[in-house]
Amino acid sequence: MRLIETRADGEEKRELPPPFRNPFVHELRFTAAQKLQIGLMTVTLFPIRLFIAAFMMLLAWPFAFIASVGRSETAVEPQCFWRKLVDVVLRTIMRVMWFAGGFHWISIKGRQALPAEAPILTLGPHSSYYDAIPVTMTMASIVMKAESKDIPVWGTLIKYIRPVFVSRSDQDSRRKTVEEIKRRAQSGGEWPQIMIFPEGTCTNRTCLITFKPGAFIPAVPVQPVVIRYPNKLDTITWTWQGPGAFKILWLTLCQLHNEFEIEYLPIYTPSEEEKKNPALFAHNVRRLMAKALQVPVTDYSYEDCQLAMAEGQIRLPVDTCLLEFAKLVRSLGLKRVNSEKLLQDYGKRARKLQGQRLSLEDFSQFLELSVSDELRHMFALFDENEDHSMDVREFVIAFSVVCQPAKTLDTIRLAFQMFEADEDGAITENELMCILRTALGVGELKVSRLFRAIDEEDSGKITFESFREFVDQHPDFGEQFLYSDNAGFSSSSPSHAANGFCADFSPREQKKLV
Repeated sequence: MRLIETRADGEEKRELPPPFRNPFVHELRFTAAQKLQIGLMTVTLFPIRLFIAAFMMLLAWPFAFIASVGRSETAVEPQCFWRKLVDVVLRTIMRVMWFAGGFHWISIKGRQALPAEAPILTLGPHSSYYDAIPVTMTMASIVMKAESKDIPVWGTLIKYIRPVFVSRSDQDSRRKTVEEIKRRAQSGGEWPQIMIFPEGTCTNRTCLITFKPGAFIPAVPVQPVVIRYPNKLDTITWTWQGPGAFKILWLTLCQLHNEFEIEYLPIYTPSEEEKKNPALFAHNVRRLMAKALQVPVTDYSYEDCQLAMAEGQIRLPVDTCLLEFAKLVRSLGLKRVNSEKLLQDYGKRARKLQGQRLSLEDFSQFLELSVSDELRHMFALFDENEDHSMDVREFVIAFSVVCQPAKTLDTIRLAFQMFEADEDGAITENELMCILRTALGVGELKVSRLFRAIDEEDSGKITFESFREFVDQHPDFGEQFLYSDNAGFSSSSPSHAANGFCADFSPREQKKLV
């Protein structure tokens, strides 16, 4: 697979790099001087900062607990003097905590709107747990999973800001959450403002991904808020593939100073059309925020994180084309509730074609779709020979990864079924290269060492059974036989541990349901 620029007439093609740096991957590279600084700070300033931060959290707990006692969860009462005093004390404690962490001063641009002016604040880009800084500055409500309130100390602090809780055990949770946001947003400023990160997950801030509609369904004015970390060394970003939570904490506390900027943009009042169309409302606010940040927008979404994580036995390279492919799958409406059944149907039909190359018109008939710009773009991904033809088996492999990203062996099994010879059920080295290259979304891939390791009898062919047995014996075969032989793979270890191309959900549970 490769990204191709193509006109509507199919002419003038040229290979393109991925449109943006993968927003779900973050790599850190240190100079010798930076390594020396981190080493010195680790044994000097780091333990002091960590102790102060932990102490401030514990100090805040009794104040938050007392202020939360007897308070209604469904109604907001006028804030009496002593609760206002507690609010000031908590903000001060939190500011000391951030100061101890190296955030010595915080740059604030613009003016925060009053709750009656804009009941919802939309923040972006969301890239780290350090994004909690504006929450502690304003004590605005946020959307959190219900399980968070049971965490010792942290749960009490969370309950103080009156969050909108999301319950994963309640199948109707998303609807109830949206209704609660709408109820508070339309209270005329009685409730505290709600801060929402509409991207719904963490990225590396190189672009703004698709906004979820939850913040925009109430159809009330919102205030866009952009946040920046203009540090020379980015130890802040916490993405799906990159340094883990503790490593980010350690590296950040080892920096002498950490810069943070927050900018309140003008209030955005939706038009009548935007009130009826939350997706349009979200799209226009996102473009406004992207302009202020001077970054591009992309239609990548939370669901693409599953591809970007790419963990376990095989992980996706940084410049994979599968994110672009997944975006096109959504645009064409191919990913449905019964996508597994659709995938099996595609696999059977592709096997019958036995490698016959299809034209754009043949491909549209295969998918039972009319020819469109999106379909042309998808076709171009697989037209690697630039001869206006493609092998539909490659499409089926890529589609399988997008539809069932956690089921690595199911994808490989399906690919073997489409490529294997009838007489012995085996495939050649070139066919293995084609399968893995497509599953990883890259244009080139060297698999000779891997193939020879599996083909112990030197027969020139391997079966799915021999491949699966090899994988069972060498669960890290990707590291041993693929990454070292091919450029473009992230050198950093994935942040999570899971089997398959990636896990269905992050162990960090960063997912926001709104």
